[in-house]
Amino acid sequence: MKFLILGGTVFVGRHLVEAALSRGHEVTIFHRGVHEASFSRPVEQLKGNRTDDLAALRGRSWDVVIDTNGYVPSRVQATAQLLADSVNQYIFISSISVYQDFNVLGMNESAPVGTLTEEQVREAEQLIPARNGVIALTYGPMYGPLKALCEQVLEETMPGRVLNIRAGLIVGPYDYSDRFTYWPWRVAQGGEMLAPGRPERTIQLIDVRDLAEWIIRMAETERNGIYNANGPASPLTMQDLLETCKIVSEKQGTFTWINDSFLLKKGVEPWSQMPLWIPDEEEGLKGFQAFDVQKALATGLIFRPLAKTVQDTFTWDAQRSPNEKRRAGLEPEQERQILEAWHRQ
Repeated sequence: MKFLILGGTVFVGRHLVEAALSRGHEVTIFHRGVHEASFSRPVEQLKGNRTDDLAALRGRSWDVVIDTNGYVPSRVQATAQLLADSVNQYIFISSISVYQDFNVLGMNESAPVGTLTEEQVREAEQLIPARNGVIALTYGPMYGPLKALCEQVLEETMPGRVLNIRAGLIVGPYDYSDRFTYWPWRVAQGGEMLAPGRPERTIQLIDVRDLAEWIIRMAETERNGIYNANGPASPLTMQDLLETCKIVSEKQGTFTWINDSFLLKKGVEPWSQMPLWIPDEEEGLKGFQAFDVQKALATGLIFRPLAKTVQDTFTWDAQRSPNEKRRAGLEPEQERQILEAWHRQ
């Protein structure tokens, strides 16, 4: 099969490229040229951008397009309209953040999605071309509803030919967000470590390679529709994650579990400064790490062992510059101060 991947040089895209290549497919990537990436086999590279330069895509045809970087409905619609007669299937990397009410446990694909006003959509249109606009939207309240609108315009443009992947927290090698990478790195430092909230709190995440390999298989069988894509298949707790990191790193550190209220009083920001931590009292987020993924499991989504994800993430992370500023996690001095305050009480 011939795949066109929009993106393909940073994280999810590069793993999709490798997953497709490993199964003998032909791959073309379309990107801005900001990040260069090497692959296990040659791939065709087209340059352009989603804002005002799709020219390189004209007059070509592929079996499948996978959109890894669609954020604003009008841009996604423009791409889909251009490719509607050039591809058989459009796969959109959406997000679990599309849902309207995160206070519901076990949401499946039929749950209501978030909405935006026309004014908010226009605001998003103006943010995207700005420096770091995509990053701002990714962590802002408009991100999920915008992804939902993108799903809708795709189905309107290419009815019956769209596969929407509502991914959860994607982790693994080349994840520069540090929303998972922080934990293997921190545990490997050893010593006393701050562990957030309740040890038994359940979390959800998916290895980017498991996601990519499943998406390529879904394309091969021409499956369309909407799928929550998260993991693992059985419950995973925060303690499970940290203990796995400890085993993999072979460090003799200790975990000091600090309750939600104390961390909040100290100004610790959930999810960003403490990745994967959502306090019990956080309003409206009780179900954010408890989505129903049975539909995806029924199509063959499988997960590698957590220890493998931790090991490979740590190995990749060790190759990064020690001077590179992390985008998530506590600064060492802040962690030390909170631990000292906790022991003094």
